[in-house]
Amino acid sequence: MKKIIITSALLYLSFSLLAQMVPGDTEWYAPIPPKVSPANKPGAAPSDAIILFNGEDLSMWKGEKGDAQWEIRNGELTVKPGTGSIMTRQHFGDVQLHIEFKSPAPGQHSGQNRGNSGIFLQSTYEVQVLDGDNNDTYVNGMVGSIYKQQAPLANAYTHNGEWQVYDIYWRGPRFDIESKLESPAIITVVLNDILVQNNFVLKGHTPYIGYPAYTPHGLLPLMLQDHGTEVAYRNIWIREL
Repeated sequence: MKKIIITSALLYLSFSLLAQMVPGDTEWYAPIPPKVSPANKPGAAPSDAIILFNGEDLSMWKGEKGDAQWEIRNGELTVKPGTGSIMTRQHFGDVQLHIEFKSPAPGQHSGQNRGNSGIFLQSTYEVQVLDGDNNDTYVNGMVGSIYKQQAPLANAYTHNGEWQVYDIYWRGPRFDIESKLESPAIITVVLNDILVQNNFVLKGHTPYIGYPAYTPHGLLPLMLQDHGTEVAYRNIWIREL
């Protein structure tokens, strides 16, 4: 009975306080969000985006050892097999990333040898790039997967030789002053306007062999992988969050 009386009293107090409130009690006016102008066509960069590849040069990128060696053909950035992965000169944390890719002709290749590359957030966590046109492979390594951690919700790849569009929303991991993990990385991935990763919580890095684990780090470059096939990229832009 005492518990019921106390609960009723608290409810009465809450309703009394609510009755005394005005709309302005729950409104705030600062800080004002920055004005960002959207692009005039889908996929184009908004006003605050950093253009990582404009179809003309590799000034925003470097190679694993020295300058980036990938090729630019007709406004497309193409992997030059054997020259190594490339990474941005700028380091990033939480981002919104837009990137488009096209797989080369498959030839006799299949599985992981067909149109393989990768988008590595903070140089560490891979969103898989792979030809997904009738190409069987392990599902946590197919296009749209978080490599070796999570299969995509759907295979949204269209057809070989067509441009595929990724929109990636990334929240990097947080580490405390003692280098202990405070909160894991979270990622949302949209492929060709279809949600394929919905706020997936990563278990750590994305190794080819072994299990994921976190190693403390700060801001790091975005990296694109040379996996031995001539995957093409275009229209790469990023927003810091």
